[in-house]
Amino acid sequence: MSKFKAICLLIIITLLLGGCWSKRELNEIAIVVGLGIDKLDNEYEITVQVVDPSEISSKQPSTGRSPVITYHSKGATVFEAIRKMTTETARKLYFAHLQVVVLGDQLAKEGMNEPLDLISRDHEFRNDFDVIVAHDATADEVLNVLTPIEKVPANKILNSLKTSEKTWGTTQSIKIDELINTLNNKETSVVMSTIEIQGEKSEGMEQTNVKRSKASAILKYVGLAVFKEDKFIGLLTEEESRSLAFLKDKIESTIEIIACPKGGTLSTEITHSKTKIKGEFKNGAPKINVSIDVDQNVGEVECNIDLTKEKSIQYVSKKTEELIKKQIEKTIRSVQQNYRVDIFGFGEALHRTNPKEWKKIKKDWLTIFQELPVKVEVHVKTQGTGTLENSLVKKPKGE
Repeated sequence: MSKFKAICLLIIITLLLGGCWSKRELNEIAIVVGLGIDKLDNEYEITVQVVDPSEISSKQPSTGRSPVITYHSKGATVFEAIRKMTTETARKLYFAHLQVVVLGDQLAKEGMNEPLDLISRDHEFRNDFDVIVAHDATADEVLNVLTPIEKVPANKILNSLKTSEKTWGTTQSIKIDELINTLNNKETSVVMSTIEIQGEKSEGMEQTNVKRSKASAILKYVGLAVFKEDKFIGLLTEEESRSLAFLKDKIESTIEIIACPKGGTLSTEITHSKTKIKGEFKNGAPKINVSIDVDQNVGEVECNIDLTKEKSIQYVSKKTEELIKKQIEKTIRSVQQNYRVDIFGFGEALHRTNPKEWKKIKKDWLTIFQELPVKVEVHVKTQGTGTLENSLVKKPKGE
């Protein structure tokens, strides 16, 4: 009897199992890898970049078609525009593999809260895609540029973002969940990587753009966009973007160029950087102390300097310290005077230091921030000089 009950129980459990009830076959969906959002008058224009699997497969020969297809639609809301796109696409759009969202420049200026609501709320969108801003271009134009090397332009956009962040420091990756959290944080303002089209925009959409040794149009990151609440207010220069990366402890590697004692230049490779930001209240007045520890190697020498001597290594370290310190202080002053928003996280540092004192100044923070004293200390250690001790370029004849 117990055996019979067990069999019945197993049958009932089997009937309750749903299996792959929500499965979607590859030939039934259109995989979206890039999403562009533009604001035109009172409507949103949505652009999606869809992969053609047969054109990017390594097992099948190319037919000469474009590896991606872009679809466009307009609507009063992002949700409506995406649904209206079904009248054009042959398959249902699938957003689970979305890699990047591009916001058009006009949308960024008017405010991005509303269009971000859907993609942060809808269950079909995962939270692991990056968000960037188009500079002097629409998101539609950016996503329509065909790129060399990377067949899928969304892959190129993402790979350039990651590579530059790791080796140069002028871009910063920001996922949708981090973006939403920062927008909801009244203490710190958002910065986002900015991309522009260099060259002929119209020719970038043609297949010939990837068939030439020199493309007619390329996509290039040009710095970090500064936002006040959810609206774009300015663009940091390349130098300012790197200084911000130092302050936010996001430098993995970069290059610095210093002047040599007797003329010429010397390049160093930053191999490690660690930043500590501490807030301080003195008689109720806030102050910030920044300490940055940097490790570097000598990368390229175009001057007469004897790197076998300890004093030369000390000189290289000191000059790098002075250069980084000067650039960071210049960036802080520029942001305080020109943008007047805290993109550095100084407010959070003061909040952590003394919540009671922070509460007293919180409502006037943006005004206080403009005159906030910031002390920057940089400590550089030069560890290696490469496989050559001294320069071959400036080596005297006969040596």
